Amino acid sequence: MSIWDDAQYWVQWQVPVCAFIVAAPAVLALRFAKKLKAQPLNYADLWTPCWKNFSPVWLLYYRAFAFVCLGWMLYEMFVFAGAFCFYFYTQWTFALVMVYFALGTIVSAYGCRLSSKKPHSKNGDGAQSVQRELEEIRQKVGLWGYLMLITYQTCAGAVMLTDVVFWCILVPFLLGDQFNLTPLIAGIHSLNAVFLILDTALNRLPLLWSGFAYFVLWSCLYVTFQWVIHACGFHTQWPYPFLELNTPWAPIWYFSLALVHVLCYWIYVQIEKMKISVLPGLFPQAFVKSF
Repeated sequence: MSIWDDAQYWVQWQVPVCAFIVAAPAVLALRFAKKLKAQPLNYADLWTPCWKNFSPVWLLYYRAFAFVCLGWMLYEMFVFAGAFCFYFYTQWTFALVMVYFALGTIVSAYGCRLSSKKPHSKNGDGAQSVQRELEEIRQKVGLWGYLMLITYQTCAGAVMLTDVVFWCILVPFLLGDQFNLTPLIAGIHSLNAVFLILDTALNRLPLLWSGFAYFVLWSCLYVTFQWVIHACGFHTQWPYPFLELNTPWAPIWYFSLALVHVLCYWIYVQIEKMKISVLPGLFPQAFVKSF
């Protein structure tokens, strides 16, 4: 593509329309992003399972196992495609899920260490010392805890978007035309959601609609990244056909994608609602309600 053709590409009428469709939700999301941090956070919910007889240590082991498995798959994808694999939203989200499980492993380990500590002094000074220590732990876990919660709620929508778009749009219409479905690619587009849903079935983390703002910002960041590298001439082909701007249908695609974000986060919210409404009835003696 010549410089003139490149300039013509970016002055088409649909470009500013699509830019508005991306920018407007991003501005609104930034405006409401602080609401998530304003929510009260029970620090024990970060590492305590929602099952009475399920030790926090096992939740720690699960999160560490999930992190290792996801890390191995991402490494295999990197070996297969190189740094180009991060050209796709899937690998962005996959790496974000890894970040969540890394944070979850760290916070769970810290929580298990905290749970193992018991006041051992019988005098008042000892009790005050333990209280000061607990306050210090709350301050340290607070930063990690909110970051973990933000990552968790971003992943909730992102994994649904990744897998729904892949299995419902890309595979039915593009399989065999632009890519082949291998076990690694199928795993990348499914195990991210499987591991996260299993963690949801075990954890006590809240899934708030205010977290939808971070999901929107995550996707807007990816679209901005794609626009920048295309505008700078680093790449000429879009990773997904619905991001292509050189078509009068582009605004419809972008607006539809914005609506799909609402649907994907809603799906995960329903999974969370089923957990806290169905499981207590099935296991009244084992399930612990929280938040």
